[in-house]
Amino acid sequence: QVQLVESGGGLVQAGGSLRLSCAASGSRFSINAMGWYRQAPGKQRELVASITTAGSTNYADAVKGRFTISRDNAKNTVYLQMNSLKPEDTAAYYCNVIYWVTSTLKSNYWGQGTQVTVSS
Repeated sequence: QVQLVESGGGLVQAGGSLRLSCAASGSRFSINAMGWYRQAPGKQRELVASITTAGSTNYADAVKGRFTISRDNAKNTVYLQMNSLKPEDTAAYYCNVIYWVTSTLKSNYWGQGTQVTVSS
């Protein structure tokens, strides 16, 4: 059974930093990509950042230059370093992991979410 264990959320003042971690376990399949999404109250879940096994990254425009995604392939862990946080970054942050089930079939899993609150 796949488990995604997230940590690192919390309350921080505007301009501060937080680091999120997500460790994946329980699958015999290889990971294709890992990423972070967020969902604020009343809004749709949106991509924050993603990273492939090869290290290719993708960021939402709103976080470019402030957030950095990285991963430790040996530990199946993805990190999100968030700097210069703004009140509009306040949301529940969800880890996402995509596994290769076959050469053409992928399987998608979500973490339970960790709350990030940025006070002004």
